[in-house]
Order: sequence, then C-alpha cells, then structure tokens
Amino acid sequence: MTTSEMAEISQLLDTQALSEQAADYVKQLTPVAPTIQPADEPAPQATDEQKTTSVPDPTGYKLLCMVPEVAQKFDNSSLVRPDTLLKAEEHGTTVLFVLKVGPDAYKDLSRFPTGPWCEKGDFVLVRTYSGTRFKVFGKEFRVINDDMVEAVVDDPRGVTRV
Repeated sequence: MTTSEMAEISQLLDTQALSEQAADYVKQLTPVAPTIQPADEPAPQATDEQKTTSVPDPTGYKLLCMVPEVAQKFDNSSLVRPDTLLKAEEHGTTVLFVLKVGPDAYKDLSRFPTGPWCEKGDFVLVRTYSGTRFKVFGKEFRVINDDMVEAVVDDPRGVTRV
C-alpha cells in the first residue's frame, strides 16, 4: 500500500465517510511493523537457561564468537580509558572467543584437509572488523565464517591491533 493510498484512507476515516465496519477492515489492512525493544540486561526473573537462549546458535559453516572485554584502565596506570576509545577497540578487535561452532563448520575436507582450524573455547585471530556484529544484553558478539580464522591464540592478552 502506497503512502498516498494510506493518506487517502486516513482522510476517509477522519471524515466518517465509511461505516464503522469498513473502518475496522481498513485498519486491519494497514501495515504495522513489529518493534523490538533492546535490553541491556536480562529480565530479573529470567533463569540461566532463558539467558543462554538469548545467544543465537550459528547455522551452516558459521562460528559464533564473543568479543573479549576491553580493559577499563590503561596498563600500569590509574588512568581510565574514555568510552569512545573502549568502543573503538571493541569494534576493531582482532581477537575473538569461539562460543559455538555451526553444524557444517570445517566439514568440507577439500577446504580443510587437516581438520578444524579452531574449536569451541579457543581464542582466534581474525581480520579487523570481521563478521556480523550484534549485541545481546549489551555484550558484543560476532558471527564469522569458518575460513575467516587466521590463527588460534593461546594467550590473547598480549595481542593488539596495529
């Protein structure tokens, strides 16, 4: 339904030219977009099981990764990092933590003849700004392809983006 058609219908409803029954029918035809209200934290009454179902399961050959927390203070200092710097470092991180592996990840033996490049629980090195970014309860996650993993990192604390 075009905007002009909706305006015309609205005008007819305003002038009471249509019967009440016809007006109800027109209102049913008017498209209504669903709304999703973001939440920074789970509902207080939510169980642990309900909280974990908020994080999606990767499909196909995808990996679900969590972005590690950025330190609030500079190393060996009491200086607090500004919020803009924290967000920039989180956004441009090259290290991710693998939470879940999709059912088809690393199954293609022609592409991965030596087996999986990583597994659940690994810290991995990826290119900056990789993957589909989203937040659940204020925490950033990424969904990446299985072949986007550049390396597995044992201790990510010393790895920084250049």
